[in-house]
Amino acid sequence: MNFSQLLTAVRQHPQAVTIDSSWAQGRACFGGLMAALVYEAMLAKTSPGRPVRSLAITFVGPAEPEVPISFDVELLREGKAVSSLLGRATQNGQVVTLIQGSFGAGRDSVIDVPALPAVEMKSLQEAAPELPYIKGITPEFMRHLALRWAVGGLPFSNTPSRSMGGWVRLRGDVKDEPVSEAHLLALVDAWPPTLLPYLSKPAAGSTLTWTIEFVQPVPSLSTLDWCRYCAQIDHARDGYGHASAALWSASGELLAISRQTVSVFA
Repeated sequence: MNFSQLLTAVRQHPQAVTIDSSWAQGRACFGGLMAALVYEAMLAKTSPGRPVRSLAITFVGPAEPEVPISFDVELLREGKAVSSLLGRATQNGQVVTLIQGSFGAGRDSVIDVPALPAVEMKSLQEAAPELPYIKGITPEFMRHLALRWAVGGLPFSNTPSRSMGGWVRLRGDVKDEPVSEAHLLALVDAWPPTLLPYLSKPAAGSTLTWTIEFVQPVPSLSTLDWCRYCAQIDHARDGYGHASAALWSASGELLAISRQTVSVFA
């Protein structure tokens, strides 16, 4: 199933969604997809006119491909402008992904501060060729997402750069559809942990916690459009790294701001 089909599946049958192995990331399902599916289940329980402002995501355990997953949502509070929800993905009786989300309506304000300019990077034409999907080498989910490196080094390339990023979009049998926050979750999490380029040989790395904030309204983009991404290492020690990142449209409109704590087993 492609990305859009999985989003439809969680809307229609949230108690039994099976993710096929083409979305695998090692022994687990791709984290960006898991976050997108929990978010989509949460969106169905949210009052109209309250777009998502922020999500706090914890990957409690690995969600296995080819095994049914249940998605449940609890409304924690419904205020005058903000709704707080808790979403869970459960498999084999265990919570595998947990998201606390804040959904809020806009309000009049005297404060209007524009976003900082997008990080400078090589143009799409100057960037490295699209990273190929290579069975047994790249994660399985990379058949669904396209990356073109423009900042920093590739994983395991012994490149000690604090910054990493480039261009990203969906690929494969993707229809021309409007980009939603669910798509942005996948595009941000498609990138490997920023610590991996420091290594000279393969080692496991995974996201422990992830906080992402969305700029509303989401600009009008197509699922066929390329976006810009760049992450910066803030600190790393003791097998844990802390990184901040942002996603922009090709023209430089800020789409999302992200922070991750990652575990690296090296």
